[in-house]
Amino acid sequence: MSMFCFQCQETAKNSGCTIHGACGKKGPTANLQDLLISHLKGICELLTSSPASQPYDEKYGRFITESLFMTITNANFDDNAIIAKISEAILLKQELVKKFSLDVSKTSPLASWSEPAVTGENRIPEGCGVNAIEDENIRSLTELITYGVKGISAYLHHAAVLDYEDKDIYDFIINTLSQIVKNNSVDDLIALTLATGEHAVKTMALLDKGNTETFGNPEITKVQIGTRSAPGILISGHDLLDLKELLEQTEGSGVDVYTHSEMLPAHYYPELKKFKHLVGNYGNAWWKQGEEFDSFNGAILMTTNCITPVKDSYKDRIFTTGMAGYTDIPHIPDRKPGEQKDFSEVIARAKECPAPLQIEKGEITGGFAHNQVLALADKVVEAVKSGQIKKFVVMAGCDGRHKTRNYFTDVAQKLPDDTIILTAGCAKYRYNKLDLGDIGGIPRVLDAGQCNDSYSLALIALKLRDVFELDDINDLPIDFDIAWYEQKAVAVLLALLALGFKGIRIGPTLPAFLSPAVVDLLIQNFDLKLITDADSDVEAITA
Repeated sequence: MSMFCFQCQETAKNSGCTIHGACGKKGPTANLQDLLISHLKGICELLTSSPASQPYDEKYGRFITESLFMTITNANFDDNAIIAKISEAILLKQELVKKFSLDVSKTSPLASWSEPAVTGENRIPEGCGVNAIEDENIRSLTELITYGVKGISAYLHHAAVLDYEDKDIYDFIINTLSQIVKNNSVDDLIALTLATGEHAVKTMALLDKGNTETFGNPEITKVQIGTRSAPGILISGHDLLDLKELLEQTEGSGVDVYTHSEMLPAHYYPELKKFKHLVGNYGNAWWKQGEEFDSFNGAILMTTNCITPVKDSYKDRIFTTGMAGYTDIPHIPDRKPGEQKDFSEVIARAKECPAPLQIEKGEITGGFAHNQVLALADKVVEAVKSGQIKKFVVMAGCDGRHKTRNYFTDVAQKLPDDTIILTAGCAKYRYNKLDLGDIGGIPRVLDAGQCNDSYSLALIALKLRDVFELDDINDLPIDFDIAWYEQKAVAVLLALLALGFKGIRIGPTLPAFLSPAVVDLLIQNFDLKLITDADSDVEAITA
């Protein structure tokens, strides 16, 4: 094998990518990412071995979360950027050993190993890779926790950018990465899996607070999906602060700004929607960017994960920033303390480009995060009591390119007219442009926002439980039909399980990293289900 990776839903044969990634990454890049993760585990082991008491210095938490974010599916394909992180990790390990006079002979090879990374042909130390864990159930739970922590790290990084941090979550990540390199029992790892879910909830709550206190509570908003005649910049990914700074720097420049994929919910925030040159959303979910970036014509800014292999047709007008990266693509550096990122290069390139080619027209209505829905609570409750609304179906998560994902469109179309769809994440693009109507003025598709805003959907459910005076949240008329793709979706799933939700359907496939015994455990304890076909699942949902 030139590589091994099975962290995303599209992994080869639902088993593992061994030649090149389904995401587009090559073997050397995958190996460098594994190398980085091994050094991060070593840092965590050294931190937990040190005589210093917790909490740990925040610089370690920030570095670890940034680095983990970099290894998420479709985040960073730039080998040089990953090598730079590895080099920094090695220096941090050496710093810890010297600072606390640590005896590395008493640690695992991950803590003591400090061989620099030169090329992607480097391998992690003997006996420390994913497949080095012989017991498939130990391996399965270890990877489930690792991917959950990766998802938490992504959301935690977004919160930190807004100056919202939680030392307890940093400490949990450090302790967890240190714990999973030890000899663990299945029971130990089950407990750690549940704790990962609990900290995913805390992280999404922190990010929700950061977003709403910085940009205001999302409001019901109609977003245009057509184009105008001015040159434009298309911003994709998830980082709302990058968008705000871009809007401030383009104001009055004659350049329009459009959102793409997971940036659509930016239009719902008062502090962002006030910019008149934030004119609409262009295109669909992340996986269509090859054709949509081509037709957009203008400059493109990728702020986080969800970048796909870059085509020559737009290679000269795409930029990355933050944890995103791609070989030979210009990267906008991080902001210095007290300053904004400098997007002048992106703006200048946009001015040289023709206006976007219009690929559709109309509008999308969204902005149904928890604050907005709770403002409509009386109307929603009355519709439930009167029988106008019989069921809520949470169809959140990630979209993907495989044709089996047409399932989610089919389910949306087949659900009865007395059903409300609650959504978040880019899975919404499978049905958010369908004409599904409304129930007494309440749209049948309520878009709460980005994937992390699945937290909003959980809050809405918890509020409805209280309103209807139910003891068990699973007694609500709510079903979960979740599309997963990468590690942030894993964090969301673990968060929902930690909140007590049961009977969740996920798909299109079960994660390849889950062993049969771990799947059975999830079925027995949480009634986890695999999606089947639209007709059968709609029948089960409406039973």
